[in-house]
Amino acid sequence: MPKGNKNARENGPVHGDVEASRGDRAAAARLVSSSGSRLAAVNMSQKLSARDYKTHMVDLQVRLLKAEYEIFHQQVPVLCVMEGWDAAGKGGAIKRIAAPLDPRGFSVVSFAAPRDEEKAHHYLWRFWRNLPRAGHLTIFDRSHYGRVLVERVEGFAKESEWRRAYQEICEFEAQQISFGMVIVKFWLHITPGEQLKRFRGRELDPYRSYKLTEEDWRNRQKWDPYTAAIEEMFARTGTPAAPWTIVPANDKYFARVIVLKTLVESMEQKL
Repeated sequence: MPKGNKNARENGPVHGDVEASRGDRAAAARLVSSSGSRLAAVNMSQKLSARDYKTHMVDLQVRLLKAEYEIFHQQVPVLCVMEGWDAAGKGGAIKRIAAPLDPRGFSVVSFAAPRDEEKAHHYLWRFWRNLPRAGHLTIFDRSHYGRVLVERVEGFAKESEWRRAYQEICEFEAQQISFGMVIVKFWLHITPGEQLKRFRGRELDPYRSYKLTEEDWRNRQKWDPYTAAIEEMFARTGTPAAPWTIVPANDKYFARVIVLKTLVESMEQKL
């Protein structure tokens, strides 16, 4: 799940001074209910053998490199949004995307707590500044969706602010799409049990233990509130032009193949 906003934690949570009406709450609940629980519907048992993984990966990485050259020649901007639970494998998936690419044609931007300059602007400002230019692929490692995820659950944004953000985000993405941008959005989904297993593995690995913090353990206690926020995010920000791809990520091989396959096909479809 998205990391907490450290600056906001230092200043204390911001509590909404304008509470949504009961009608608004009921409407939001009906919206999510009508679309069903997308996370609960995911088949988490899907796996790939090491042999099949290597076969798929070679083919997909070759196609991805060709697609990178084509988007440059046709001047198509591509934005890949990576979101997911803590330890879901976002970094590993990004590494496999980047591996075959010409470094001049892509960039990876990681977002954490906003700096003072960023907090002095509208929250979308720092994401606007990092959007891909024509002919370039940009990968967001966490993204503008923090507004309706961590900032909502942890109380870093007022309720009126995160509720307004659904429309702001949809309009923000619609503007990019009208410019010709391809937007591919991923949510890497793992079960609580798999997350615990990976946390334990990080604890024992001196080269990865830095990734595990007290905040990660604390966030596990808020699995249900985060799940509710994620489901509403899917319902309110998934559009035909920029849908969410929910990736079963208990098996890292399977997740990486799905991410590359979806990204490549989205790029090829535009070309």
